[in-house]
Amino acid sequence: MLIKILLVIAIVIQCVATGYALRLVRTTKYNSVWILFIVGFSLLSVERLVQLLLASGFEVIPRWWFGYLGIVISVCLSIGVMYAHKLFKYIDRLNRQRSMLNKRILTAVLRTEEKARSRFSKELHDGLGPLLSSARMSLTALSREEHNAEQREIIDNTTYVIDEAIRSLREISNNLSPHVLNDFGLARGVQNFIDKSAAMHDVKIRFTTNLRSERYDTDIEVILYRVICELINNSLKHAACTAVNLSLSQNGPELTLDYTDNGRGFNPQAMMDCGMGLSNIASRINSLGGTFDISSAKGKGMRAAIHVNTQQAPVPAKHRKRRR
Repeated sequence: MLIKILLVIAIVIQCVATGYALRLVRTTKYNSVWILFIVGFSLLSVERLVQLLLASGFEVIPRWWFGYLGIVISVCLSIGVMYAHKLFKYIDRLNRQRSMLNKRILTAVLRTEEKARSRFSKELHDGLGPLLSSARMSLTALSREEHNAEQREIIDNTTYVIDEAIRSLREISNNLSPHVLNDFGLARGVQNFIDKSAAMHDVKIRFTTNLRSERYDTDIEVILYRVICELINNSLKHAACTAVNLSLSQNGPELTLDYTDNGRGFNPQAMMDCGMGLSNIASRINSLGGTFDISSAKGKGMRAAIHVNTQQAPVPAKHRKRRR
């Protein structure tokens, strides 16, 4: 009785498997894989049905037919497994191609963004900058003449406003396209940004690095610079921290950034989904083929670790083509 129950269960399972194989025929490229599995499972179901009938006392076909039936089933399933292996390799190749395409698209977007930033920075510096400087010189010339107190106050106030406009213009232009980064490299660019940030906030920012005048691919330098700026700005604006520590080091072909602050902390996954630019940071690092790991908890600050393979030795600054 037990053998009959097991045979019925086997027939049902093989029929279900055949049904799933039929559904997969229309959804994949390699239809022959599932056709072979359909034939194999169908024949297995027939074999189990015949065995059930034999167990019940009905001899439907000669027993020597089981040998041929087993051979056909073995051939179908064996060839099906080989084709399935080919199918999985095809799927894996598609996934790699899709991943490469996504990285290329993201890289193209980031490069276009940086080109636009550079163009805007140049237009501000070369267009609006000279106009403000000319206005400043005209006011300086005007201030040398005799004026009453009210006129003098107007000239002084206008001079102050123009000076502030020139300062803001330089700051905006530098933020759009950091000249220190372009001219002197990643370490100097980061140090320059930290000096400016520390001067405007009551936060101790400690920066250590073993980089000197090394230059890297433009994408690597720009993306790491933007990521560091984003992390620092997040700490200054949202973390309510009093200290920030970051270390930028090169070990062989790998650049490593270790970043910590002692702020209020947060839920990293929630921030990845809804704010603070962490998803943007992860996308940028992913475009370089690097890794971005972040850990944080309420009241325990945050820590971020970034690893990027430069894939080639740094080149001297004089041999590196600068962006214009």
